[in-house]
Amino acid sequence: MHQGCIVRGVKSVFYRDLNNIHMVQITLPDGSQREFPGPVTVAEVAASIGAGLAKAALAGKVDGKVVDTSYTMSSNASLAIITAKDAEGLEVIRHSTAHLLAYAVKELYPEAQVTIGPVIDDGFFYDFSFTRGFTPEDLVAIEKRMTELANKDEAVVRRVLPRDEAVAYFKGLGEHYKAEIIASIPSNEDVSLYREGAFEDLCRGPHVPSTGKLKHFKLMKVAGAYWRGDHKNEMLQRIYGTAWASKDDLQLYLKRLEEAEKRDHRKLGRELDLFHIDEHAPGLVFWHPKGWSVWQTIEQYMRQVYRDNGYLEVKGPQIIDKSLWEKTGHWDKYRDNMFTTESEKRDYALKPMNCPGHILIFKQGIKSYRDLPLRYGEFGQCHRNEPSGGLHGIMRVRGFTQDDGHIFCTEDQILPECDTFTKVLKKVYQDFGFTDILYKVSTRPAARIGSDELWDKAEKALMDSLTASGCEYVISEGDGAFYGPKIEYTLKDAIGREWQCGTIQVDFNLSERLDAEYTAEDGSRQRPVILHRAIVGSMERFIGILIEQHAGALPTWLAPTQVSVLNITDSQAEYCQEVAKTLRNQGLRVDLDLRNEKITYKIREHSMQKLPYILVVGDKEKEAGAVAVRARGNQDLGVMSLEAFSQKIASDISLKS
Repeated sequence: MHQGCIVRGVKSVFYRDLNNIHMVQITLPDGSQREFPGPVTVAEVAASIGAGLAKAALAGKVDGKVVDTSYTMSSNASLAIITAKDAEGLEVIRHSTAHLLAYAVKELYPEAQVTIGPVIDDGFFYDFSFTRGFTPEDLVAIEKRMTELANKDEAVVRRVLPRDEAVAYFKGLGEHYKAEIIASIPSNEDVSLYREGAFEDLCRGPHVPSTGKLKHFKLMKVAGAYWRGDHKNEMLQRIYGTAWASKDDLQLYLKRLEEAEKRDHRKLGRELDLFHIDEHAPGLVFWHPKGWSVWQTIEQYMRQVYRDNGYLEVKGPQIIDKSLWEKTGHWDKYRDNMFTTESEKRDYALKPMNCPGHILIFKQGIKSYRDLPLRYGEFGQCHRNEPSGGLHGIMRVRGFTQDDGHIFCTEDQILPECDTFTKVLKKVYQDFGFTDILYKVSTRPAARIGSDELWDKAEKALMDSLTASGCEYVISEGDGAFYGPKIEYTLKDAIGREWQCGTIQVDFNLSERLDAEYTAEDGSRQRPVILHRAIVGSMERFIGILIEQHAGALPTWLAPTQVSVLNITDSQAEYCQEVAKTLRNQGLRVDLDLRNEKITYKIREHSMQKLPYILVVGDKEKEAGAVAVRARGNQDLGVMSLEAFSQKIASDISLKS
């Protein structure tokens, strides 16, 4: 008789040998636990919780790792069910939509070869090798086919192949780029493939369980991209797209893009005659008088911030011998990003950063503990050989200037210096119109220098400084530099975009590498801690952010032209000249327009330059010693005395409005 069966008359009772059942215990995010008799998938756990969750499940997070809903847990595990409401869920949607794009392209253009399709900020892209460039009409057709494939709600199925078998498989499909990618994987590793309908692609995953989960997407544009980012390789066709968890989210994003396009600093830079980028100097900026006026205003403001907070302004050379960059480690780790030159059989590099120069200045003469903290500031011009594909107006350039500062201090001075810095930074950002700031503390990475005790002290000092400044912060575990932890300060602009600008970094490394020291109170020689800090960061990038933040309508104190004085007829010309002179003597940037044109034409033309104020003068204003004031946004402020207007604009400037 079978061990699991007892016969009683005509009835049989079957039972399991409970001792042979391996129960799997799943711990959910709320701490509750569920037990299952044997291996269980993410999808099955979701179904056991509720039909709604089972339907919404896109992936799972098992012991901290994001996996497919088909993933099987054969031992005790912690599990979070990921839905479209989670950040990981949105990433899975975008990742899967990239593959849906490739699926649609292969359906419509079978001769196209697929390469890679990663997730990027707000969306994804996929690169294709194709005999011609994709047209806007192609994008419409591809997006339509993607929608049709999504509506079919085809299951997305994972399988695993040995590396060599996967290479042969994709070669057999004629997908030579895919085969090349797989061939670069170590031969002892298996690779995962995902199939949806007739399309199968190499991918680590995870993916949504079926194409029906992909509903809210849009293809954006086509661009060229070199295979594997190398300009020596074939130029591929890169299709960009976006994908979201809901229709509302997609619409909000598209509206934000529309608004961002209106604010594009490159377009406004041309329209407002601020700067231009020239093919003769790619990645470098030609500043026009108006743009340079904005630059100077910011630089002089920051220079005052230096003075008010005990910084000594310094200036280091642009070109430094490679031996220094070898000592700092840049020559080994950063060489490809450095512009180099040679003279008299010596190799030099244009500086990519200002830090080594400041340390060399610190080393001149003997420094005592009484000299610390010693704060150096520089508007230091740097050059980095950024790839041409990464250049973007004045936001991403090859030549840039930083409001760079270095504080040489003791370990005990880290906290007060960081506290002061954060308070100063908040005030500066507020003056520029930014009040929404995100704070992130990046802590020790696995590979680092310095003792744990020193790291403990530095990390605590950074966190305590933010607390003392009334700032809520997030911790980014392990994202610090090898030489020390840091705080990153990120601005949120008028349309919700985030811009990382300011930073303060604790450095235990460079003073050792470059042999910087000071005499301590007990007479011993000690290494100073170096705090690398910047508020606006790259001046070029910050001006680009300001232009987009204000849509070109810079506040009065920053505007390159603050006032335009316009006459109606020639009879007011002399009085207009007096008005302009009076205002210029007040320190204002004034444009005088005495052209023999209709006043409506002149007003419209100057309004398009987004000026804070336009002063119109006719016979009545001339006789009264007054001006008719028009403010930005077509506001008619009426007639006021020149003195009253002077007071008004002075108030605007003092309030940084």
